[in-house]
Order: sequence, then C-alpha cells, then structure tokens
Amino acid sequence: MFKTFCDKIPLEYLKYSGKIIYIRYISYISEKLMYGRKKIMDFLMGIWHTSVGLMNTFKISDGVDILIVACLIYGFIKLIQETRAEQLVKGIFILLIAYAISEQFKLGMLSTLLSNFFQFSFLAILVVFQPELRRALEHLGRSKIGNYWSLNYMIGDEDTYIQKIRNVANTIVDAVLIFQEAKVGALIVFERKTKLGEIIDTGTVIKAEPSIELISNIFYNKAPLHDGAMIVKDGLFYAGGCILPLTRNENLSNELGTRHRAAIGISENSDAVAVVVSEETGSISIAVNGKLKQDFNKETLKETLNNLLLQNNISYKSFLANFKKNKDNNKA
Repeated sequence: MFKTFCDKIPLEYLKYSGKIIYIRYISYISEKLMYGRKKIMDFLMGIWHTSVGLMNTFKISDGVDILIVACLIYGFIKLIQETRAEQLVKGIFILLIAYAISEQFKLGMLSTLLSNFFQFSFLAILVVFQPELRRALEHLGRSKIGNYWSLNYMIGDEDTYIQKIRNVANTIVDAVLIFQEAKVGALIVFERKTKLGEIIDTGTVIKAEPSIELISNIFYNKAPLHDGAMIVKDGLFYAGGCILPLTRNENLSNELGTRHRAAIGISENSDAVAVVVSEETGSISIAVNGKLKQDFNKETLKETLNNLLLQNNISYKSFLANFKKNKDNNKA
C-alpha cells in the first residue's frame, strides 16, 4: 500500500523535497558547529583572561606556595609507589571522577552516596594509610631539619665514633663470611637514626662489645636466640632474638624466606640497615629503605656497610660538636 502511494508521487517533487531536507540538514549541522566553535572560543578566552588576571596579581609568596605544594604532592607520589597504597589512591581517584560525572549529569542517588562517603573518608584514609603516614613522618624526622631537634644523638669525639662503627662493621663482615661458608642463617640489624626500642624489647638485651665468638654463639642453630634478629646499636651487640615486622610487599619472589622478608620489613618501617645470610644458599643480602640487594662478597659488603652506617652521621655529628663548642666559647 505504501509502495502504491509512493508510486503516485511525481518524481520531480521527491527530488525537490530531498534537496530541501538535505539543505536543512547541512544548515543544522553548520549551526551546531558554529555554536560549538563559539563555546570553545569563549572557553579559551575565559582561560586567557583568567591567566592574565592571575599573572597581574601573582606574588613571590604565591610561587613559594605552589612550589611547596608541588613538592608535597611529589613526595606523596614517591612515598606510595610500589606499595598497596598506590592501588588505593587509584581507587579514590576513580571515585572522584564518578562523583564529578554524577554531579554533571544530575545522578542524584549516586551523587548522594558518594558525597556521604567522602564526608567520612578522612578517617578511613587515616586508618588505611597508617603505615604510609608513619613512614612519611619518620622520613621527615630523619631529614636534616628533623636532625636539628634530635636530643638523643651521641655527641663525642668523631674519630672514636668512626672507629667504633668500622670495628663493628668489620666484625660483622668476618662473621657473615663464616656463616656463608657454613650456610648458617643470620639476620643482623644496624640501628641508625630511627630508634628501635620497641624491637629491642621483643628480644634479650646483650649490650656487649662486638666479637666473632659472640655472634657465632647467638646464631648457632641450637641456641635460643638464633631464630630472631640481632640489633647493633652504638657500636655494640645490643640485643638478640628480636622479632621484626614482615614486609607486606606482595611482589617479592617466592624464593625469599622469612628472614629476608623480615629484613625488608624493618627497613620499610625505619632507616635501619639489615644484613641477611641465607640458610639455604649462604648468599649475603642487605635490605635498606625497603629494597633488598643480594649476592655480596667481602669487599662489596664491607664497603656498603661502611658507607651506609657513616653517611650523614658524620656531618651531623660535626655540626653538633661545633655547636656545643661555640656554645661553650660564648659562655667563657
């Protein structure tokens, strides 16, 4: 029936109607393009005027403010890299995008749900990011600024201090090489600026001068302290049989045992340096700042330990000694 109706319409009329529809369609598209172009130009001009206004009112304090915020954001990103928090931040960012979309398209239920979530998200972030926040504050306390307020740092003769550190490092190196040959497992932690009092309380205080005989007795496989870590503090064998926190890094190789994971864990939670001897392979590893480096020999182990244990401490120690000397001279 429709075909019969179309057959009765003159061909010239259909062609004329088609041209009108086509012209109207082209006109409609052109209007939309012009409207979109005008919107884009208005948006760009708005950005330009806003930028000019900001430049006219820009002050040095604004530049300092921006620089500080940029450093904080960079530090935060660097802190959460290769941790569980990185995935959590991505999840929060996705929720923020979803909230913006719900506001734009008037999705009431979703917008209300996300809005209520973000109202209480601050407390949730404090709980979820507790390990990362603790690490951030500890890093700040270990910085040069934090060092100036340190009250527990030992002040004394610099040469004596260096000699004590090198003596204990050399003793550890000699003992570790013996453990490597005999395939005796060992875990030794050097305290640096972050105090390990809570870790020391989990073990037995020794507080003895370093010697190969003593460390061999501690890590003898039938000794009561051999399963824990030994803490080295102030150039002394300070405690043995200490329990360390295990790392939560899920990307580690399955070949790494409990000692290696404990070494990484203590280096994540503090600035301590941990030396590990594998009971299975006898390989020597060092964990620092949450990173594990393996396959050390005598030369590389001694050099690395001396560098790690003496870095930053000497310069800070010199600063305190000079400060005390100047203070005494002013009193005199």
